[in-house]
Amino acid sequence: MTGRPAAFLDRDGTIIRDANYVRDPRDVELLPGAAAAIHRLNERGLPAIVLTNQSGIGRGLLTLDDYAAVRARLDELLASENAHITATYMCPHAPGGDPCECRKPGLGMYKQAIAEHGLDPAASVYIGDRWRDVVPADALGGLGIMLDVDSTPHEDRKRARAAGIATATSLDEAIKQFLAMLPA
Repeated sequence: MTGRPAAFLDRDGTIIRDANYVRDPRDVELLPGAAAAIHRLNERGLPAIVLTNQSGIGRGLLTLDDYAAVRARLDELLASENAHITATYMCPHAPGGDPCECRKPGLGMYKQAIAEHGLDPAASVYIGDRWRDVVPADALGGLGIMLDVDSTPHEDRKRARAAGIATATSLDEAIKQFLAMLPA
């Protein structure tokens, strides 16, 4: 497939602290090194694509307006550190209901981003703190890097080790791994 590489990034637990259904913009807290990592992608002209499951919307715990306010706050915090997200894709559905194509690890959001931005999924990286964030790398090609952080479930860590998935202790470390693999 032709196109350019990108970084497919989870949001909660990867870029911002996982605050369980964050709905108040005042609760948005960038994780250490996250803005610097995204800035490095921006400097290289590589798209930083956020894909996020927001089941709190489907569960009635937050509204689309709450989500938009949190997203705007994240954009503000990143801009204050000279970084920006190229595009964001969000699945509002709760698990256990009617199956949807967009809820990670489903590929709907990824396929939409690939088509809309002319991306090469096999040359891209898939980063997150959960198994569902990195397993799309198997289906689409590319490199999956699971963050081994406080919000990463023990079972997901075991699955990543068993599958030989790369790990990192932060988004910053994961982006450094990815950039080191790209041609200069």
